[in-house]
Amino acid sequence: MGLIQAMVVGGISTAKDTWKEFFYCEALPADVLAVKGKKQTGKFSSNKGNDNIITNGSKIAVADGQCMIIVDQGQVVEICAVPGEYTYDMSTEPGLFSGGGFGRNVIDTLKKMWERVGYGGDTAHDQRIYYFNTKEIMDNKFGTQNPVPFRVTYDDLGKSFTVGVRCNGTYSYKLTDPMLFYQNVCGNFSDKYTRSSLDNQLKSEFLNALQPAFAKISASGIRYDQLPGYTLELCDALNDALATKWKDHRGLSVSTISVNSVTISKEDEDRIKKTEDTAWNRDARNAAATLVEAQAGAMHTAAGNQGGAAMGFFGMNMAQQAGGLNAQNLFNMGGASAPAAGSWTCSCGKTNTGNFCADCGKSKPAPAGSWTCSCGASNTGKFCAECGKPKPADAAGWTCSCGALNKGKFCAECGKPKPAGAPLYRCDKCGWEPADPFNPPKFCAECGDPFNDGDIVK
Repeated sequence: MGLIQAMVVGGISTAKDTWKEFFYCEALPADVLAVKGKKQTGKFSSNKGNDNIITNGSKIAVADGQCMIIVDQGQVVEICAVPGEYTYDMSTEPGLFSGGGFGRNVIDTLKKMWERVGYGGDTAHDQRIYYFNTKEIMDNKFGTQNPVPFRVTYDDLGKSFTVGVRCNGTYSYKLTDPMLFYQNVCGNFSDKYTRSSLDNQLKSEFLNALQPAFAKISASGIRYDQLPGYTLELCDALNDALATKWKDHRGLSVSTISVNSVTISKEDEDRIKKTEDTAWNRDARNAAATLVEAQAGAMHTAAGNQGGAAMGFFGMNMAQQAGGLNAQNLFNMGGASAPAAGSWTCSCGKTNTGNFCADCGKSKPAPAGSWTCSCGASNTGKFCAECGKPKPADAAGWTCSCGALNKGKFCAECGKPKPAGAPLYRCDKCGWEPADPFNPPKFCAECGDPFNDGDIVK
């Protein structure tokens, strides 16, 4: 009796599953991450087969923002994220209308029916279609309950602070690898998998990742109050911090971040303000202005001294004599800004720090007393800094009409011979001799007397 019943049930179930199915998924709402695909059947449809059987030759449609996977006996056998309509022709479940010849289809169907008889009339196969939502999952709110450490560097102050940052906002994420999500998160489910099943866990991990993300972004010199303007950098830093848990394990990634407000504690604010005020007074003129303001306040206080204004101003005079209230010296110090270290002024008036003038392009003049070694290096000491050769001994020379200073019998620049019997000059007033006695300057460097024929000694 049981065998007959199994044959009847097996025949009926096989006959129901011989129809080809059409699978389509409507637009997935924002709170649904995945749904199980269901075949489309009308009110009077004869396709009443098993929901977990996909007949060979069935049609499957995929829409924008969706990814479809087919699971056969618990194993993913197909995946598609490109919109369009597809025919599934790899199924182990035959149908009378699958193609390949009606006679062949009948034989395959009878074999499948006899297989089901062995299982009491039931199918021994499970095939499922799942659709995953690949659109951006938006409006995930976050807020830091406890302060998150953030390193703040003020280059203009030369100081760094670690402050506790509190912030809130929203973020969005996307399902970038449905295969990982199916294998490690949702698995087989009967109807749909909603974001409510995962949001609390994601939010907790997101907040934990803020600390390493803040550490990475603060290393680039961004201050805590600039975070709302660096959401792209913060998004990249969070994806790096969440790569292992989200991207590599669940197939998720942070898409966008919107930071509404960023605050620090009152103690941290006071600490930064105090440092900024101190740095302000590093400039002599600013310090003088602060001192004048303090003096004015002290005068106001002295005028209201309970022991009489005279006693108050007597105290101010004592302080001034001790050197604590001389603002004029600070103003004098700040009258002219000190030139930057290593700067030089070109003949055109431009102050520069490099080797060439930024306005006219002239090269930086050699330091006074410098000399050029035979290797080409310019030096000021007794030995060359490049090759170690000693500074050559000074020797009297002569200046050619082309302007070149020479020591030999011919000019090294134009080849002219050294003029014979060139006159030797010495100041007839003070006896000063020029470095080149054959080519004196126009005036004596000691007394200012002009050089003329009366200064020729031979």
